[in-house]
Amino acid sequence: MASASSSDGVAGRLRNASLVLVSDNSSTISDIRKAVTMMKNIAVQFEKDNQTEKVKDLENSVAELLDLFGDCAHRSAAIQSVANAYQSGEQLTDFKKLLDDEFTKIKATTSSVTQNDHLMRQFREAVWNVHHAGEPMPGDDEEDIVMTSTQCPLLNMTCPVSGKPLTELADPVRSMDCKHVYDKSAIMHYISKNSNAKCPIAGCRGKLQNNKVVCDPMLKYEIEELRTMNKQSNRGEVIEDFTDLVDED
Repeated sequence: MASASSSDGVAGRLRNASLVLVSDNSSTISDIRKAVTMMKNIAVQFEKDNQTEKVKDLENSVAELLDLFGDCAHRSAAIQSVANAYQSGEQLTDFKKLLDDEFTKIKATTSSVTQNDHLMRQFREAVWNVHHAGEPMPGDDEEDIVMTSTQCPLLNMTCPVSGKPLTELADPVRSMDCKHVYDKSAIMHYISKNSNAKCPIAGCRGKLQNNKVVCDPMLKYEIEELRTMNKQSNRGEVIEDFTDLVDED
């Protein structure tokens, strides 16, 4: 009994420590995003001044920052995963190996349409639009333009349990198995009521476990990106409606 209590205590301390580490990492991720935005604005000014080499140097620096951005997010997800799944045993745990293996697995299974792609696309579009607003960037065809301007790394737009849009969720979480996103309270209740619970999205066979449904560091940024995309879309619709009214007059 004492051994079980001690084991629970170790697991609890590990989870608490992971929360601190993830919080610190989230601050770094936020700082990187701010830096990328600042560099984008500087690059736009350089482009206006026709300082092409400086723009290219900034783009290379942004690419390096975004690699770090992705690694920080994957590390945070790995820390959360290892801490949530940890069970003590008789053998000493090699946490470095556990974290490295989990990091590699998470990085390998991340969607190809990542936050990094969106941020780099935004940087290049901002620079391109200085002299070529309304024109497709080199290498883009019509399908590419639609995909890059509307595609989002989130696999679902509403929680399949609560029905709430992801942009309205106060506490979103994502399955580490199938990558679908849910309202935390709703999905945890769903899991507690269903043994061998599976993702409630039609056609998905992802298995759901309490310790495998988490708010990974990228999730809140992806939802914020979705909010931004929705606002831009709504503004476009308002402008179009207003134009129609003017034409009718």
